[in-house]
Amino acid sequence: MAPACEAGPAPEQRAWIGLGANLGEPRQALAAALAALARLPGTRLAAVSSLYRSAPVDADGPDFLNAVAALDTHLSATTLLAALQRLEAEAGRTRPYRNAPRLLDLDLLLHGGQRIDSPTLTLPHPRMHLRAFVLAPLAELDPGLVLPGRGPVGALLQALNGQRIERLAEGLVMPEGNPGHDDDPVPAAHQHPDR
Repeated sequence: MAPACEAGPAPEQRAWIGLGANLGEPRQALAAALAALARLPGTRLAAVSSLYRSAPVDADGPDFLNAVAALDTHLSATTLLAALQRLEAEAGRTRPYRNAPRLLDLDLLLHGGQRIDSPTLTLPHPRMHLRAFVLAPLAELDPGLVLPGRGPVGALLQALNGQRIERLAEGLVMPEGNPGHDDDPVPAAHQHPDR
């Protein structure tokens, strides 16, 4: 009988995370979430977009602050989703009804090229192509990104020119170091021309 093979670590994938908040202190909530993402095991925070202010879409409440983070991770999509939901809960997020205002919202937008359609996870995120507050930061970080089954982020964003969104001059800062990853620390913060 052959010895059982130990499975190695999962291959690294680029995951894109949407960050948003419109209750409490949104800027602080997003900064804390970014630091928590950088500490996830087997994960490196690769980049973060500028910070954007946007009107709620299909919801009520105050304006949102939004950003997108790029993670290079060995976590599976379902494990990463569970980690995001744990971070939301730790920040005090409740889900009293669909699209309720929130202290913190962390959405798994893409995980490599995976397509998943399960009761708990749909990838790519099913409504990201309809949200300027997702597409603008994605286009900032990766202008050539193509959403599977939807098209280039730039073209999709142009179709949403009626959604109010404003890029803020002062954004989030990449955390120093990245204890969640065994390799090198996080490179210098994503540079924005307006900083």
